[in-house]
Amino acid sequence: MTLAERILAAHAGVDRISPGDLINVRVDVVLANDITAPLALREFAKIGVSKVFDPSKIVLVPDHFTPNKDIKSAQQSLEIREFARKYGITHYYEVGRMGIEHVLLPEQGLVVPGNVVVGADSHTCTYGALGAFSTGMGSTDIAVAMATGEIWMKVPPTLRFVYSGELQPWVSGKDLILYTIGQIGVDGALYAAMEFTGEAIDRLSMDDRFTMANMAIEAGAKAGLFGVDDNTIEYVRQRSQREYTVYPLGDPAECAQVIEYDASRIEPQVAFPHLPSNTKPISQVGMVRIDQVVIGSCTNGRMRDLRVAASILEGRKVNSEVRCIVIPGTQDIYLQALREGLLEIFVTAGAAVSTPTCGPCLGGHMGVLAAGERAVSTTNRNFVGRMGSTESEVYLASPAVAAASAILGHIASPSEVV
Repeated sequence: MTLAERILAAHAGVDRISPGDLINVRVDVVLANDITAPLALREFAKIGVSKVFDPSKIVLVPDHFTPNKDIKSAQQSLEIREFARKYGITHYYEVGRMGIEHVLLPEQGLVVPGNVVVGADSHTCTYGALGAFSTGMGSTDIAVAMATGEIWMKVPPTLRFVYSGELQPWVSGKDLILYTIGQIGVDGALYAAMEFTGEAIDRLSMDDRFTMANMAIEAGAKAGLFGVDDNTIEYVRQRSQREYTVYPLGDPAECAQVIEYDASRIEPQVAFPHLPSNTKPISQVGMVRIDQVVIGSCTNGRMRDLRVAASILEGRKVNSEVRCIVIPGTQDIYLQALREGLLEIFVTAGAAVSTPTCGPCLGGHMGVLAAGERAVSTTNRNFVGRMGSTESEVYLASPAVAAASAILGHIASPSEVV
């Protein structure tokens, strides 16, 4: 079996499964946020149970519209808070202790290799970087998971992506996944498990792996997974005391398809409006003037992302016609960036630094675009109206490209600045 199939089979209590099988799966973590949790909690109430299946395995994170931007968002957060108190939810993260959910959970050691994680958020696939099977589901499914500790699903086929060669300067996991989505399209991995491997992947930091797994959904995938190696084990060892199981990748012959890329030929990528698949290498972008840059989100709000951006912004200034917003992914990352002097670099350069929030990624707050404005963003989606006005434009890129663009006032390669 493939990695995804081995994990799911173990959690279904069977020896073997195949793509297309319908199975009941025991879950290790159930996740919801301030937008999706209220829907799930209302459905949970309809089930009529008196308790959740395990209060230590449910995670509630208010991160999208928090700190609350208006009365409606405050009400939604209140519903989560009251549910957490009523049912004794162990892992409820209040403002001041929270972070962007898909950055927070790995950091807090709540997900380990071999887990099955379901979340009422499409980017729950992020945790596949740890060798876990994690996927987004609807709020009703999440309500049932909270009550029973199980979900049912169809076993997805696996597509293996093999990246060989040495990465070019400034090329990151964000560029690899944008390039891949550009090659296969937003439905190129529809309801499949994307498996990332190869020598270029072996050399990626965990932060870069989280970025790639995070965007598997942008190719239509059910999950995005990495094999567990020494980097994974060290990351988990520093953050969690939980027991875990390492499952191997399996034979390529078990995969529905194996796709190979020479990563040494991949440049920094930019996804043009209005699809993550509308990608171009930086050398073919041309002059695209911008109004805003956002560096952060569940895709690129980790320490490596901030360090890369700071290395480009240090000693330089954000263009006078550009707003640059930097959002650390969690409170711990915020504090680490403070200790390393990164926040001073950002502020001195003319950037605004925000408390952890998903805010601008979904056009919620802290960076909403007006009609006619263009933004370079390290987020994961650039659909019409994603970050504000339906007449605005969002260009997806890495923190390196975003920082260089903030300085020059147009989409730019880091090599134009450094």
